[in-house]
Amino acid sequence: MIRRLRAYRVYHRLLGVSLSVILLISAVTGVALALKKNIDVLQPPTQKGSSKDLADWLPVEQLALIATQAFQQQFPDKLENEIDRMDIRPSKGIVKVLLKKGWWEVQVDGTSGEVLSIARRHSDWIEALHDGSIVSDWFKLGIMNILGIGLIAMIISGLWLWYGPKKIRRMKRR
Repeated sequence: MIRRLRAYRVYHRLLGVSLSVILLISAVTGVALALKKNIDVLQPPTQKGSSKDLADWLPVEQLALIATQAFQQQFPDKLENEIDRMDIRPSKGIVKVLLKKGWWEVQVDGTSGEVLSIARRHSDWIEALHDGSIVSDWFKLGIMNILGIGLIAMIISGLWLWYGPKKIRRMKRR
């Protein structure tokens, strides 16, 4: 029993050391992501458009064209940057156009087509680092599962390392 408990300590320590780097990255980036709406450097503040009524808005295709042209005018060296997704915010009266390369965001007024903001979304690369997708989708799937299973093993072995000595003391008393 004592020999097994000592072996668990070794396994627990080795597992803890090997998971610590991944866990530290995940924890630090998780804190940053929790604060992204409160820190303008992480994610540009959401602007307000002139109308919340979608009937007054320009067509989505036109808003996309306005955003890409504005980005190309401001950054002519980054001409080959396609739209990744568009985040339509009727409650704010804007469309956030997110570009594939460089984690850029262009905010456009849905009604007037006025460009309200062009800025980097650092929260996007922090999220990619947080979930491992910055390396690849395979890495994301593999490393996050390893981290999850490793944490479960750490909890089980930690509970045993806490309970095991108590059990040994009880056995010695008898």
